[in-house]
Amino acid sequence: MVTAAVLTTASSADLLTLSPARGLRGQVNIPGDKSISHRALMLGSIAEGETVIRGLLLGEDPRSTAACFRALGVEIPELNSECVRIRGVGLDGLQEPAEVLDAGNSGTTLRLMLGILAGQRGRFFAVTGDRSLRSRPMGRVVEPLRQMGASIWGRAGGTLAPLAVQGGSLKGIHYHSPVASAQVKSCLLLAGLLAEGTTQVTEPALSRDHSERMLRAFGAEIHVDTAAKTVAVVGGSRLVGQTVQVPGDISSAAFWLVAASIVPESELLLRDVGLNPTRTGVLQVLQEMGADISIENRREVAGEPLGDLRVRSARLRGCSIGGDLIPTLIDEIPVLAVAAAFAEGITVIRDAAELRVKESDRLAAMAQELSRMGAQVTEYPDGLEIRGGIPLQGTEVDSHADHRIAMSLMVAALAAQGSTTLRGADCARISYPDFLPTLQRLTASTS
Repeated sequence: MVTAAVLTTASSADLLTLSPARGLRGQVNIPGDKSISHRALMLGSIAEGETVIRGLLLGEDPRSTAACFRALGVEIPELNSECVRIRGVGLDGLQEPAEVLDAGNSGTTLRLMLGILAGQRGRFFAVTGDRSLRSRPMGRVVEPLRQMGASIWGRAGGTLAPLAVQGGSLKGIHYHSPVASAQVKSCLLLAGLLAEGTTQVTEPALSRDHSERMLRAFGAEIHVDTAAKTVAVVGGSRLVGQTVQVPGDISSAAFWLVAASIVPESELLLRDVGLNPTRTGVLQVLQEMGADISIENRREVAGEPLGDLRVRSARLRGCSIGGDLIPTLIDEIPVLAVAAAFAEGITVIRDAAELRVKESDRLAAMAQELSRMGAQVTEYPDGLEIRGGIPLQGTEVDSHADHRIAMSLMVAALAAQGSTTLRGADCARISYPDFLPTLQRLTASTS
């Protein structure tokens, strides 16, 4: 059984109390992919004509993207998951806003939007976000944008928001990114649409390719050299509005994959999950750990592969996670750490220093909170070592105001001994508004 209580305190913190589950059973319609939802809203805004989006994620982050582009003069109706119609203004049609653009908690919104704004000649923009976003590094996109000729200022030499952008003329560059980051790559590809010549991005490992797929679908000239880990866009491409079907977010599905694996007597069917090969590292790792996961009804919609995932309880074992696999599962590492805590043997996660600059320091947060529950966790600069098989004990834990930490700890609580109280649970709504009601439904079916 799962019970929730919202408590009024001096800090208005919300508390959620969870008891161990006796199994999870049923079907889950996974909410729309957050990465694809952002990109559909952005490309629809700067395309010519109408873009129709079905299956859009209704979390706080896509709402921030929509609000920013409304402030830039784009007609975007109230968001819904059935059908959103956007009347695009073209590549160079965004208006200078009268207000500061607020990206909320969304790093994707802020970083990708910078690439678009930098090329809007003759217009000035100011962008910011919430306290968490204002502490996250923006230099990784500001520096290469400046190499393209962008005029951007901000705190700490332009590495922290709030940021000011004076739109101007851009020139294509070949940027060798020190990190495999879809946000960095996507920002530069979007800037490259408005730049003279060709813009190329080479990464140390291939990051998720939603931007390349969608840009090509909207009409951009995109070239991908997989062997060289390089993506290029030719400036001046004309984008034309499209119909976009957003698949279920595998990052959201990951919580149910782990929950059903570690809670005995569980079986779930996760419907319409995106299976983009740059995002399926979590399936590879869980199957290596011994998870019972099968893929049914494989198909492709609007250039994105998807299918249904069936997962049953299984005995998990530790494994090693690192190298080129990390970019394909970077957002799923917190819940994989939970799986590791319930797996026999040792799991080692390396090459994941990027997690220290997300909504929270996710490596430190998971090490701290799983340790509070009794797990044996060693923290490294770029990862974690988790000795699994030690029963976790319910206690009070904290979400660190991070949606993925919150949901990962809810999953851990389902298989822990005794009740767990989670502080700051409400932030799960950022990417998965219906997570708690879905959890209550799946556990009620076995009570």
